[in-house]
Amino acid sequence: MNDALPNTLTRSDQRSLVGLLVATLLGALAAALMVGVWSLLVTVLGGYDARVPLGWALLTGALMGVIVGSWRRRRDTPPAVAVATGAVAGLTWLLLAGFKPLGLSVIAPFWGIAGCLLAFVLSGHLTRYALRGQRLDDVTRYTLEVLLVRVLRAFGFAFFLFVVVFPFYFMVVSSFKSRAAMLQNPTHLSVDLGQGWTQLVSGYREVLFTFDFLRYIGNSTLVASVTVLITLVLAILGAYAVTRLRFRGRTFMSRAILLIYMFPAIVLVIPLYSVFTQLGLRDTLPGLLIIYPATTIPVALYMLRSYFQTLPQELEEAGLIDGCSRFAVIWRITLPLSVPALASVGLYVFMIAWNEFLFAFMFLDSPDIFTLSRGMAALNNQEVPRQYLMAGAVIVTVPIMVLFFWFEKYLIGGLTAGGVKG
Repeated sequence: MNDALPNTLTRSDQRSLVGLLVATLLGALAAALMVGVWSLLVTVLGGYDARVPLGWALLTGALMGVIVGSWRRRRDTPPAVAVATGAVAGLTWLLLAGFKPLGLSVIAPFWGIAGCLLAFVLSGHLTRYALRGQRLDDVTRYTLEVLLVRVLRAFGFAFFLFVVVFPFYFMVVSSFKSRAAMLQNPTHLSVDLGQGWTQLVSGYREVLFTFDFLRYIGNSTLVASVTVLITLVLAILGAYAVTRLRFRGRTFMSRAILLIYMFPAIVLVIPLYSVFTQLGLRDTLPGLLIIYPATTIPVALYMLRSYFQTLPQELEEAGLIDGCSRFAVIWRITLPLSVPALASVGLYVFMIAWNEFLFAFMFLDSPDIFTLSRGMAALNNQEVPRQYLMAGAVIVTVPIMVLFFWFEKYLIGGLTAGGVKG
């Protein structure tokens, strides 16, 4: 009995030591992540050439992890402790760096001193978040798995956020540069805000008025809006017929809705070019208004069919019993219940028509009827400065992004509503 007690205490001490080691590693990783993000922001937004001494960051982060982990033996670390620990770690790193973190001098107090303290305070909070709800005095395999998942989730979120945001940021920054700055250093990731508002937006002014992008915006809006209208009207009728009516060939039609997507657009564009040339529809907006609905109706019909299958058929039968015609039932019962699906399908079709390039490039030759994607192709030549091309790309991208985020809840609801039948 007396021999078993020391062994039990030894195993407990070993588990506590493993928990403290885990907290140390988490603190070091959190510090490395936040210092890396901080250095990136210094380079991108501050315009400085920052260096990343990860060695000191890992060391001070490990010390921070020891403190946070020691507090977190049996209960969660209070936020004030995480803030204080991060601030102490930041001051320690500043001292080790000679108060010139990332190679920055004292002329950059915000990016240097304040940025360092903020990065390590966030590191302390990140370490606290990773350890929350987990006992470090009795580490089990489940605890290690939970901590590993949390670390991977944090690094995965940071990585994918960078992959998504950085190209758009580079495009926006390049659109605000002057021609001299673009030629001198096209990969510089900051903007000179001291050049004045007029010079800052000169690229957008040239693109909108000199290169006639205001007309292209109107053409794209017209084409996309009419495409949405035509697609929704025909897809609603087709989806309702496939879902509710009984007719010969209904099963085949239901299965062959997406048959057009078996053929790449590049295969269809050559015969369509020949046919539309003979019919006099090439180099006209009505020509696009025939092609775009033809390519978007199948997927819209498929999405609406899946949604209509989830609607109670008894409601429509009650409307028919009360004397409503079939079109009255669709207008008064089916469509009001299908607003999320209609919004998501309409947004999806609008994005396709707004961004479509291949058919617009092949069918449109007159600048007066160019859409935005066709105008971007005309803008992409050696005589046009690169900042004008980036400004045009921002003009093409921002409206559809705003529209997407505005209708995001409808898009998600409409896409998932037909996932469960019954």
